[in-house]
Amino acid sequence: MLQNGLVMVLIILVINIVYVSFFTIRMILTLKGQRYFAAFISMIEVVIYVIGLGLVLDNLNQIQNLIAYAVGYGIGVIVGMKIEEKLALGYITVNVITKEYDRDLPRLLREKGYGVTSWAANGLEGDRMALQILTPRKYELKLYATIKELDPKAFIIAYEPKTIYGGFWVKSVKKGRLFS
Repeated sequence: MLQNGLVMVLIILVINIVYVSFFTIRMILTLKGQRYFAAFISMIEVVIYVIGLGLVLDNLNQIQNLIAYAVGYGIGVIVGMKIEEKLALGYITVNVITKEYDRDLPRLLREKGYGVTSWAANGLEGDRMALQILTPRKYELKLYATIKELDPKAFIIAYEPKTIYGGFWVKSVKKGRLFS
């Protein structure tokens, strides 16, 4: 009896981890505008959900099943987020304000494949350079490291653009010409 109870707890735990991971990924895909892939994932997600919830409801008199369901849900959120981090869908825009005006910085970043727009700026302590850099999210951490290496005192702000239209750089990335 104890072994059957433990097996049931493990099954419910695993089912909910998988379900919530799919749920998290589907939500992210939906937010990124990938509606058809999100719809496909949701079909799998709902089957897993019904099976897991059915197991819990059929065995509601055993509190460990409910606990396994809740713990699986929490772990599933973390697993889903980790999967999304590995997928790193979309692009990131990074705004950089340099400590000093450096004409070579945009060129060095472009040589590494980043899309860079730069302009002269003025800060509290004098002339600066402002840069707007676009990169696929999977290269985000590499970009931060490169910026810190080239200008350790740079001020960095990053965000995900909702829409990107035009420009040579995005077309090059989509054709696989950059970062290869």
